[in-house]
Amino acid sequence: MSRISQPDPELTHRLTRRGMLGVAAGATAAALLGAAASPAGAATETATGTTGHGRGRPVLPPGRLGIQLYSLRDKVSTLGFAPVFAELEKYGYDEVEFAGYTQGSAGPITLAQLKRLARDHGLNPIGSHVGYYADDPNAYTFAQNLTKVLDDAQALGLKHIGTASGPFRYGSTVDAWKRAAEEFNTYGAAAKARGMKFYQHNHSEEFSFATDNPKVRLYDVLLRETDPDLVFLEMDIFWAYSGQFRFSKRPDGTPAPFEPLNYVLRQPHRYPLFHVKDGVSDPANTYGYRMTDVGDGDIDYQKFISAVTRLRGERLAHHWQAEHDQPAESFTFARRSSAYLHSLREKC
Repeated sequence: MSRISQPDPELTHRLTRRGMLGVAAGATAAALLGAAASPAGAATETATGTTGHGRGRPVLPPGRLGIQLYSLRDKVSTLGFAPVFAELEKYGYDEVEFAGYTQGSAGPITLAQLKRLARDHGLNPIGSHVGYYADDPNAYTFAQNLTKVLDDAQALGLKHIGTASGPFRYGSTVDAWKRAAEEFNTYGAAAKARGMKFYQHNHSEEFSFATDNPKVRLYDVLLRETDPDLVFLEMDIFWAYSGQFRFSKRPDGTPAPFEPLNYVLRQPHRYPLFHVKDGVSDPANTYGYRMTDVGDGDIDYQKFISAVTRLRGERLAHHWQAEHDQPAESFTFARRSSAYLHSLREKC
C-alpha cells in the first residue's frame, strides 16, 4: 500500500497534459523541469478515479517501487542516509538500490547499520551497482574483487547485485562481447551460489552494432551468450528508448527498428529490475532525450508497466526503481516521481 495520502493539484495538471499528448512507450524523453511539487500522494485521490488514467487497480504493483540512490547522492553526502531514508519513507517508496555504500555519507556507517537503517524506514535493499572491471588490482569491482563484492551484498541482504558498466571491456566486436558474457556468467554463478542474482544495467550504447559485423546488435549478443539462469538484466527504460533513437538504423543506413518493451515481453524472467526514467523528445540532442522527473515526459509508463505486470505470474516478479541522473532538486524528483507512479490506474 502507498504511504502517501494528500491530494496533489499539480499532479492532476501533469496527468491532464500527458492525456492530451497521447504518447506511446516508444516516444522520446524530456526537458528538465525543476519546479517543486507539494508533498503529495495522488494514490488516494486516484483510487476514486478523479485523477489518473482510469478506475482500475493500480498499475504499480504493491511493495515494488524503489529508487536508485544515485539520484539522491547530493542529499546522502550532505545529510547522511538516515534523513534521506526518512524522506523516501514519507514519499511512499518500498525499496532502495545502492550505488555504493557510502556515497560520501556524512559520518562512517557499517553495512549492518545501513541494512538496519533501511529496514527501520520500511525500505527493502533490493540491489546495488558495482563496477565491472578496473586496471587497479585492488579496485572494488567484479573482475578484481568478486568475493568482497558478494560478501558485502550478502551482508546487506541484497537479492540482486549488478553492474551499470557495459560489456565493452574487450571492445565492440562479437567475440569481445562473447568474452565479456563468459565473465558475466562467472559472476552470475558465484552470485547464484549465495542466493543472489547478478544483473547488468544498460545505457544506450548496448543497442549499437558490432564493429566487425554491423548486422548484429550487441545487446542481442549479450542476451544470447549469457546463461539465462545466471545473468539477468535491469532495463533502464529511458536509455533503451535512447538506444532506439540512436540505433534504429545500421551504420550503412538500412533500417533496423526495435522496440525495447518487446525484449522484456519475450523474456520477462530475465528482467527482475527496471530503471524508471522519463523525458520528452529532443531530436537535436545526441541521445534523443533530456531527462525529467517521472511523469513529466513522454514515456508511457502506464503502458510499459502494465504490459509487463499483466503477463501471467509476472505482477510481483519485477522491481521498478525511479531514477534521474541529474535532478534539479533530488527530493523534489523523488517525491513527484513516486506520486505520479502511484497515481496510475489500469484502464477499464
